[in-house]
Amino acid sequence: MDEYTARTQEAVPPRRGWWQVPTVAVLSAALATAGTWTLAENGVIGGGDDTTTSTQRQVAQGAPASNPSPKADEGTQQEATAGDAAAAGKTPAATADGVDWSGVAEKVSPSVVAISVQSATSGGSGSGVILDEQGHVVTNHHVVDGAQNITVTLGDNRAYPAEVVGTDAETDLAVLKLKDAPKDLKPITVGDDTGLRVGDPVMAVGNPLGLSGTVTTGIVSALDRPVRAGDTETQVVTNAVQTSAAINPGNSGGALVNSSGELVGINSAIATLGSNPQASGNIGIGFAITATQMKNVTSELIEHGKATHAQLGVRVGDTTVEVDGARVNGAGIASVEPDGPAAKAGLKAKDVVVAIDGEPVDSMWALIAQMHERAVGDTAKLTVVRDGQKKDLDVTAGEKAD
Repeated sequence: MDEYTARTQEAVPPRRGWWQVPTVAVLSAALATAGTWTLAENGVIGGGDDTTTSTQRQVAQGAPASNPSPKADEGTQQEATAGDAAAAGKTPAATADGVDWSGVAEKVSPSVVAISVQSATSGGSGSGVILDEQGHVVTNHHVVDGAQNITVTLGDNRAYPAEVVGTDAETDLAVLKLKDAPKDLKPITVGDDTGLRVGDPVMAVGNPLGLSGTVTTGIVSALDRPVRAGDTETQVVTNAVQTSAAINPGNSGGALVNSSGELVGINSAIATLGSNPQASGNIGIGFAITATQMKNVTSELIEHGKATHAQLGVRVGDTTVEVDGARVNGAGIASVEPDGPAAKAGLKAKDVVVAIDGEPVDSMWALIAQMHERAVGDTAKLTVVRDGQKKDLDVTAGEKAD
Protein backbone atom coordinates (compact mmCIF):
# COMPACT_ATOMS: atom_id res chain seq x y z
CA MET A 1 0.00 0.00 0.00
CA ASP A 2 1.15 3.53 -0.69
CA GLU A 3 1.54 6.42 1.68
CA TYR A 4 -1.52 8.36 2.81
CA THR A 5 -1.50 12.02 1.86
CA ALA A 6 -4.09 14.67 2.66
CA ARG A 7 -4.35 18.36 3.40
CA THR A 8 -5.12 20.02 6.71
CA GLN A 9 -6.92 23.27 7.38
CA GLU A 10 -4.33 25.77 8.50
CA ALA A 11 -5.33 28.98 6.78
CA VAL A 12 -8.64 29.94 5.23
CA PRO A 13 -9.96 32.82 3.12
CA PRO A 14 -11.94 35.62 4.81
CA ARG A 15 -15.23 34.42 6.23
CA ARG A 16 -18.30 35.62 4.43
CA GLY A 17 -21.38 34.28 6.11
CA TRP A 18 -23.40 31.36 7.34
CA TRP A 19 -23.73 29.39 4.16
CA GLN A 20 -20.34 30.05 2.64
CA VAL A 21 -17.93 27.57 4.15
CA PRO A 22 -14.27 28.35 3.48
CA THR A 23 -12.06 25.49 2.49
CA VAL A 24 -8.49 24.84 1.54
CA ALA A 25 -5.32 24.52 3.42
CA VAL A 26 -1.74 25.39 2.89
CA LEU A 27 -0.19 22.39 4.61
CA SER A 28 -0.35 18.70 3.85
CA ALA A 29 -0.87 16.08 6.54
CA ALA A 30 0.65 12.77 5.53
CA LEU A 31 -0.66 9.79 7.44
CA ALA A 32 2.38 7.71 7.79
CA THR A 33 1.71 4.48 5.98
CA ALA A 34 -0.54 3.86 3.06
CA GLY A 35 -3.34 4.95 0.74
CA THR A 36 -4.90 8.16 -0.51
CA TRP A 37 -7.08 10.48 1.53
CA THR A 38 -8.96 13.62 0.60
CA LEU A 39 -10.37 16.80 2.03
CA ALA A 40 -13.97 17.70 2.81
CA GLU A 41 -15.19 21.26 2.55
CA ASN A 42 -18.32 21.39 4.68
CA GLY A 43 -18.83 20.03 8.17
CA VAL A 44 -21.76 18.13 9.62
CA ILE A 45 -22.15 17.09 13.23
CA GLY A 46 -24.75 14.36 13.30
CA GLY A 47 -27.17 13.24 10.66
CA GLY A 48 -26.83 10.79 7.80
CA ASP A 49 -24.81 10.88 4.61
CA ASP A 50 -27.45 12.93 2.84
CA THR A 51 -26.76 15.87 5.15
CA THR A 52 -23.24 16.45 3.89
CA THR A 53 -22.97 19.19 1.30
CA SER A 54 -20.41 20.62 -1.08
CA THR A 55 -17.16 18.71 -0.90
CA GLN A 56 -13.89 19.46 -2.60
CA ARG A 57 -11.40 16.72 -3.40
CA GLN A 58 -7.72 17.57 -3.31
CA VAL A 59 -5.78 14.34 -3.47
CA ALA A 60 -2.09 13.63 -3.78
CA GLN A 61 -0.95 10.06 -4.30
CA GLY A 62 2.12 9.45 -2.17
CA ALA A 63 5.24 7.36 -2.61
CA PRO A 64 7.53 6.04 0.10
CA ALA A 65 9.55 8.82 1.68
CA SER A 66 13.26 8.90 1.05
CA ASN A 67 15.58 7.70 3.80
CA PRO A 68 16.50 10.71 5.96
CA SER A 69 20.00 11.41 7.15
CA PRO A 70 20.79 9.39 10.28
CA LYS A 71 22.25 12.50 11.89
CA ALA A 72 19.82 13.98 14.39
CA ASP A 73 19.08 17.69 14.51
CA GLU A 74 21.18 19.27 17.20
CA GLY A 75 19.49 20.75 20.24
CA THR A 76 15.80 20.24 19.63
CA GLN A 77 15.52 16.68 18.33
CA GLN A 78 17.35 13.47 19.08
CA GLU A 79 17.14 10.14 17.25
CA ALA A 80 18.24 6.88 18.81
CA THR A 81 17.45 3.21 18.71
CA ALA A 82 15.75 2.18 21.93
CA GLY A 83 17.99 0.39 24.33
CA ASP A 84 21.28 1.38 22.65
CA ALA A 85 22.55 3.27 25.67
CA ALA A 86 21.66 0.45 28.05
CA ALA A 87 23.18 -2.20 25.78
CA ALA A 88 26.43 -0.23 25.65
CA GLY A 89 26.54 0.04 29.42
CA LYS A 90 26.34 3.82 29.33
CA THR A 91 24.94 5.86 32.18
CA PRO A 92 21.85 7.77 30.99
CA ALA A 93 22.49 11.50 31.07
CA ALA A 94 19.89 14.21 31.45
CA THR A 95 19.55 16.44 28.40
CA ALA A 96 19.60 20.20 28.40
CA ASP A 97 15.90 20.32 29.23
CA GLY A 98 16.47 18.26 32.36
CA VAL A 99 14.75 15.09 31.13
CA ASP A 100 16.43 11.68 31.28
CA TRP A 101 15.38 10.65 27.79
CA SER A 102 17.48 7.48 27.92
CA GLY A 103 15.47 6.36 30.93
CA VAL A 104 12.20 7.28 29.23
CA ALA A 105 13.17 5.30 26.12
CA GLU A 106 14.08 2.24 28.20
CA LYS A 107 10.73 2.43 29.99
CA VAL A 108 8.54 2.97 26.94
CA SER A 109 10.18 1.04 24.10
CA PRO A 110 9.10 -2.46 25.26
CA SER A 111 5.49 -1.21 25.02
CA VAL A 112 5.76 -0.04 21.40
CA VAL A 113 5.61 -2.49 18.48
CA ALA A 114 6.26 -2.54 14.75
CA ILE A 115 3.34 -3.58 12.55
CA SER A 116 3.67 -5.13 9.09
CA VAL A 117 0.61 -5.62 6.92
CA GLN A 118 -0.07 -7.45 3.68
CA SER A 119 -3.10 -6.99 1.44
CA ALA A 120 -3.98 -8.78 -1.77
CA THR A 121 -1.81 -6.45 -3.84
CA SER A 122 0.66 -4.67 -1.56
CA GLY A 123 2.14 -4.24 1.90
CA GLY A 124 2.91 -1.55 4.40
CA SER A 125 4.16 -0.87 7.88
CA GLY A 126 3.31 1.17 10.92
CA SER A 127 3.55 1.22 14.68
CA GLY A 128 1.40 0.21 17.63
CA VAL A 129 1.21 0.41 21.41
CA ILE A 130 0.55 -2.49 23.80
CA LEU A 131 -2.56 -1.79 25.89
CA ASP A 132 -2.76 -4.81 28.19
CA GLU A 133 -1.27 -8.17 29.09
CA GLN A 134 -3.91 -9.97 27.00
CA GLY A 135 -2.19 -8.79 23.82
CA HIS A 136 -4.38 -5.88 22.72
CA VAL A 137 -2.50 -3.32 20.65
CA VAL A 138 -3.75 0.09 19.53
CA THR A 139 -2.75 1.50 16.15
CA ASN A 140 -4.23 3.71 13.45
CA HIS A 141 -7.11 2.54 11.28
CA HIS A 142 -5.21 3.55 8.16
CA VAL A 143 -2.32 1.26 9.14
CA VAL A 144 -4.42 -1.91 8.99
CA ASP A 145 -7.26 -0.90 6.66
CA GLY A 146 -7.64 -3.62 4.03
CA ALA A 147 -4.92 -5.81 5.53
CA GLN A 148 -5.27 -9.57 5.09
CA ASN A 149 -2.23 -10.55 7.13
CA ILE A 150 -0.84 -8.63 10.09
CA THR A 151 2.41 -9.27 11.92
CA VAL A 152 3.33 -7.51 15.16
CA THR A 153 7.00 -7.41 16.13
CA LEU A 154 7.92 -6.65 19.73
CA GLY A 155 10.87 -4.55 20.79
CA ASP A 156 12.98 -7.68 21.33
CA ASN A 157 12.26 -8.82 17.73
CA ARG A 158 9.78 -11.58 18.62
CA ALA A 159 7.07 -11.57 15.94
CA TYR A 160 3.43 -12.68 16.30
CA PRO A 161 0.49 -12.82 13.92
CA ALA A 162 -2.37 -10.56 14.93
CA GLU A 163 -6.03 -10.11 14.12
CA VAL A 164 -8.22 -7.03 14.05
CA VAL A 165 -10.50 -6.78 17.09
CA GLY A 166 -12.17 -3.61 15.90
CA THR A 167 -11.44 -0.57 13.79
CA ASP A 168 -12.94 2.90 13.60
CA ALA A 169 -12.36 4.92 10.45
CA GLU A 170 -13.95 8.06 11.88
CA THR A 171 -11.31 8.43 14.58
CA ASP A 172 -8.53 6.60 12.70
CA LEU A 173 -8.05 4.12 15.54
CA ALA A 174 -7.92 0.33 15.55
CA VAL A 175 -7.29 -2.44 18.06
CA LEU A 176 -5.38 -5.62 17.23
CA LYS A 177 -4.86 -8.73 19.33
CA LEU A 178 -1.76 -10.89 19.20
CA LYS A 179 -2.35 -14.58 18.61
CA ASP A 180 -0.71 -16.71 21.31
CA ALA A 181 0.44 -13.55 23.07
CA PRO A 182 3.43 -14.05 25.38
CA LYS A 183 2.96 -13.65 29.11
CA ASP A 184 5.68 -11.04 29.50
CA LEU A 185 4.06 -8.22 27.53
CA LYS A 186 4.62 -4.75 28.97
CA PRO A 187 1.55 -2.52 28.56
CA ILE A 188 2.10 1.21 28.20
CA THR A 189 1.29 3.47 31.15
CA VAL A 190 -1.49 5.80 29.97
CA GLY A 191 -1.13 9.37 31.18
CA ASP A 192 -3.47 12.35 31.42
CA ASP A 193 -3.23 14.44 28.28
CA THR A 194 -5.52 17.08 29.80
CA GLY A 195 -2.57 18.18 31.92
CA LEU A 196 -0.36 18.90 28.91
CA ARG A 197 0.85 22.44 28.35
CA VAL A 198 2.36 24.03 25.27
CA GLY A 199 6.12 23.71 25.62
CA ASP A 200 6.08 20.44 27.57
CA PRO A 201 8.78 17.97 26.44
CA VAL A 202 7.56 14.82 24.67
CA MET A 203 9.02 11.77 22.93
CA ALA A 204 7.70 9.93 19.87
CA VAL A 205 8.43 6.19 19.73
CA GLY A 206 7.75 4.04 16.70
CA ASN A 207 8.79 2.38 13.47
CA PRO A 208 9.49 5.18 10.95
CA LEU A 209 10.62 3.95 7.54
CA GLY A 210 10.83 0.46 9.02
CA LEU A 211 13.44 1.52 11.61
CA SER A 212 11.92 -0.12 14.67
CA GLY A 213 12.63 1.24 18.13
CA THR A 214 13.28 4.77 16.90
CA VAL A 215 12.73 7.59 19.40
CA THR A 216 12.64 11.32 18.71
CA THR A 217 12.11 14.19 21.11
CA GLY A 218 10.50 17.59 20.89
CA ILE A 219 7.88 19.67 22.62
CA VAL A 220 4.12 20.11 22.61
CA SER A 221 3.75 22.80 19.96
CA ALA A 222 -0.01 23.29 20.28
CA LEU A 223 -3.07 21.72 21.87
CA ASP A 224 -6.59 21.21 20.53
CA ARG A 225 -5.39 21.54 16.95
CA PRO A 226 -8.20 20.52 14.57
CA VAL A 227 -6.59 18.35 11.89
CA ARG A 228 -8.49 16.96 8.92
CA ALA A 229 -7.57 13.99 6.79
CA GLY A 230 -9.43 11.37 4.81
CA ASP A 231 -11.74 11.02 1.87
CA THR A 232 -15.36 12.03 1.73
CA GLU A 233 -16.51 8.71 3.19
CA THR A 234 -13.89 8.36 5.92
CA GLN A 235 -13.24 11.94 6.96
CA VAL A 236 -11.14 12.09 10.11
CA VAL A 237 -11.17 15.24 12.22
CA THR A 238 -8.80 15.00 15.15
CA ASN A 239 -8.54 17.34 18.13
CA ALA A 240 -4.83 16.76 17.99
CA VAL A 241 -1.74 17.35 20.06
CA GLN A 242 0.75 19.09 17.77
CA THR A 243 4.40 18.24 18.38
CA SER A 244 7.83 19.13 17.05
CA ALA A 245 9.13 15.59 17.71
CA ALA A 246 10.14 14.06 14.39
CA ILE A 247 7.35 11.89 12.97
CA ASN A 248 7.79 10.16 9.61
CA PRO A 249 6.03 7.53 7.48
CA GLY A 250 5.82 4.40 9.63
CA ASN A 251 5.33 6.30 12.90
CA SER A 252 1.54 6.05 12.58
CA GLY A 253 0.03 4.25 15.55
CA GLY A 254 3.10 4.76 17.71
CA ALA A 255 3.39 6.43 21.09
CA LEU A 256 3.75 10.06 22.06
CA VAL A 257 4.81 10.10 25.71
CA ASN A 258 5.56 12.75 28.29
CA SER A 259 8.79 13.14 30.25
CA SER A 260 7.57 10.49 32.72
CA GLY A 261 7.11 7.92 29.96
CA GLU A 262 3.31 8.08 30.10
CA LEU A 263 1.25 7.85 26.92
CA VAL A 264 -0.37 11.17 26.01
CA GLY A 265 -1.10 10.54 22.34
CA ILE A 266 -1.10 8.17 19.36
CA ASN A 267 0.96 9.58 16.49
CA SER A 268 -1.13 9.74 13.34
CA ALA A 269 -0.17 12.47 10.87
CA ILE A 270 2.46 14.97 9.82
CA ALA A 271 2.34 18.25 7.95
CA THR A 272 4.43 18.68 4.81
CA LEU A 273 5.20 21.67 2.64
CA GLY A 274 3.12 20.54 -0.32
CA SER A 275 1.46 17.69 -2.17
CA ASN A 276 4.70 16.51 -3.77
CA PRO A 277 5.04 12.90 -2.55
CA GLN A 278 8.81 13.18 -2.52
CA ALA A 279 8.53 16.01 0.01
CA SER A 280 6.53 13.93 2.48
CA GLY A 281 8.53 13.71 5.66
CA ASN A 282 9.19 15.44 8.93
CA ILE A 283 9.29 19.23 9.01
CA GLY A 284 8.70 19.48 12.73
CA ILE A 285 4.90 19.53 12.63
CA GLY A 286 3.37 16.26 13.75
CA PHE A 287 -0.05 15.39 15.13
CA ALA A 288 -1.22 12.83 17.68
CA ILE A 289 -4.66 11.62 18.73
CA THR A 290 -5.09 12.34 22.44
CA ALA A 291 -4.85 9.56 25.01
CA THR A 292 -8.32 10.58 26.19
CA GLN A 293 -9.87 9.86 22.80
CA MET A 294 -7.80 6.71 22.43
CA LYS A 295 -9.12 5.33 25.74
CA ASN A 296 -12.74 6.10 24.85
CA VAL A 297 -12.54 4.44 21.45
CA THR A 298 -10.35 1.42 22.26
CA SER A 299 -12.44 0.41 25.26
CA GLU A 300 -15.49 0.20 22.99
CA LEU A 301 -13.60 -1.59 20.24
CA ILE A 302 -12.35 -4.22 22.69
CA GLU A 303 -15.77 -4.70 24.27
CA HIS A 304 -18.06 -4.36 21.25
CA GLY A 305 -15.88 -4.47 18.13
CA LYS A 306 -17.05 -1.01 17.11
CA ALA A 307 -17.16 2.50 18.53
CA THR A 308 -19.96 4.97 19.08
CA HIS A 309 -19.59 8.65 18.22
CA ALA A 310 -20.94 11.72 19.94
CA GLN A 311 -23.07 14.19 18.02
CA LEU A 312 -24.83 17.51 18.59
CA GLY A 313 -27.36 17.21 15.79
CA VAL A 314 -26.48 20.44 13.97
CA ARG A 315 -25.10 21.62 10.64
CA VAL A 316 -22.24 24.05 10.97
CA GLY A 317 -20.10 26.43 8.96
CA ASP A 318 -17.33 28.93 9.58
CA THR A 319 -18.36 32.49 10.34
CA THR A 320 -17.44 35.58 12.35
CA VAL A 321 -19.47 37.41 14.95
CA GLU A 322 -19.10 40.66 16.88
CA VAL A 323 -18.58 40.33 20.63
CA ASP A 324 -17.75 43.24 22.94
CA GLY A 325 -16.83 45.45 20.02
CA ALA A 326 -14.51 42.93 18.36
CA ARG A 327 -15.09 40.37 15.64
CA VAL A 328 -14.18 36.79 16.48
CA ASN A 329 -14.24 33.55 14.51
CA GLY A 330 -16.61 30.78 15.47
CA ALA A 331 -18.72 27.84 14.33
CA GLY A 332 -22.00 29.11 12.95
CA ILE A 333 -25.08 26.95 13.43
CA ALA A 334 -26.78 26.67 10.03
CA SER A 335 -29.58 24.38 11.19
CA VAL A 336 -30.59 22.33 14.21
CA GLU A 337 -31.98 18.81 14.04
CA PRO A 338 -35.44 18.71 15.65
CA ASP A 339 -35.44 16.88 18.99
CA GLY A 340 -31.67 16.41 18.73
CA PRO A 341 -29.21 17.07 21.57
CA ALA A 342 -28.57 20.67 20.49
CA ALA A 343 -32.27 21.44 20.11
CA LYS A 344 -32.98 20.06 23.58
CA ALA A 345 -30.24 22.30 24.97
CA GLY A 346 -31.77 25.39 23.37
CA LEU A 347 -29.31 25.89 20.51
CA LYS A 348 -30.80 27.78 17.56
CA ALA A 349 -29.94 28.40 13.93
CA LYS A 350 -27.63 31.42 13.51
CA ASP A 351 -26.14 30.94 16.97
CA VAL A 352 -22.34 31.08 16.83
CA VAL A 353 -20.39 28.70 19.05
CA VAL A 354 -17.20 30.41 20.28
CA ALA A 355 -16.16 28.01 23.07
CA ILE A 356 -16.79 24.53 24.45
CA ASP A 357 -16.04 23.83 28.10
CA GLY A 358 -14.04 27.04 28.14
CA GLU A 359 -11.85 26.06 25.16
CA PRO A 360 -12.01 28.51 22.23
CA VAL A 361 -13.84 27.38 19.09
CA ASP A 362 -12.72 29.41 16.08
CA SER A 363 -14.04 27.23 13.25
CA MET A 364 -16.49 24.48 12.45
CA TRP A 365 -13.58 22.03 12.42
CA ALA A 366 -12.60 23.02 15.93
CA LEU A 367 -16.12 22.22 17.12
CA ILE A 368 -16.23 18.93 15.23
CA ALA A 369 -12.82 17.93 16.59
CA GLN A 370 -13.88 18.75 20.15
CA MET A 371 -17.00 16.61 19.80
CA HIS A 372 -14.97 13.71 18.40
CA GLU A 373 -12.98 13.72 21.62
CA ARG A 374 -16.13 13.36 23.72
CA ALA A 375 -18.13 10.24 24.43
CA VAL A 376 -21.85 9.67 23.99
CA GLY A 377 -23.60 10.94 27.11
CA ASP A 378 -20.92 13.49 28.00
CA THR A 379 -22.19 16.94 28.94
CA ALA A 380 -20.47 19.96 27.43
CA LYS A 381 -20.92 23.67 28.06
CA LEU A 382 -21.27 25.55 24.79
CA THR A 383 -20.63 29.28 24.81
CA VAL A 384 -22.65 30.82 21.99
CA VAL A 385 -23.22 34.32 20.72
CA ARG A 386 -26.84 35.15 19.98
CA ASP A 387 -27.91 38.65 18.99
CA GLY A 388 -24.57 40.01 20.13
CA GLN A 389 -24.77 38.48 23.59
CA LYS A 390 -22.87 35.51 25.00
CA LYS A 391 -24.89 32.65 26.42
CA ASP A 392 -23.86 29.32 27.98
CA LEU A 393 -25.82 26.19 27.11
CA ASP A 394 -25.31 22.73 28.59
CA VAL A 395 -25.72 20.01 25.98
CA THR A 396 -25.58 16.24 26.43
CA ALA A 397 -23.98 14.52 23.45
CA GLY A 398 -26.19 12.08 21.60
CA GLU A 399 -25.13 9.05 19.59
CA LYS A 400 -24.43 9.49 15.92
CA ALA A 401 -26.27 7.03 13.70
CA ASP A 402 -24.15 4.53 11.79
